[in-house]
Amino acid sequence: MDTLLLVMLATILFAGSLIAIFLFPYDSKDLKQVKTRDTTGKETQQFFTLSEVSKHNQATDCWIIIKNKVYDVTSYVEEHPGGYAILNHAGGDSTEGFYGPQHASRVFDMVEEFYIGDLKL
Repeated sequence: MDTLLLVMLATILFAGSLIAIFLFPYDSKDLKQVKTRDTTGKETQQFFTLSEVSKHNQATDCWIIIKNKVYDVTSYVEEHPGGYAILNHAGGDSTEGFYGPQHASRVFDMVEEFYIGDLKL
């Protein structure tokens, strides 16, 4: 009986997360995007070391790495449908979690709004 209750609870939580994805639409106008420009006004390529990225590991300052690209997702933490699960990889590599089955295909385009540079290898 306890197992059935746990399975039902897990199913409800999972379904709730999926529903939340569609109830809270993404609006790119509300996102803060960090860009660097050179003296001519052109955007420049930024590189960050793993050590630099690792310092941004909190809800109020959250960077993640996906396929050696660095994203500042601080402004998205509160809106993340999975709650604070996004913080599991804050300041580190989130590639495996990002490509998990819980993410709808639209997140692959959405994440580019947060791109700030590449990981310096």
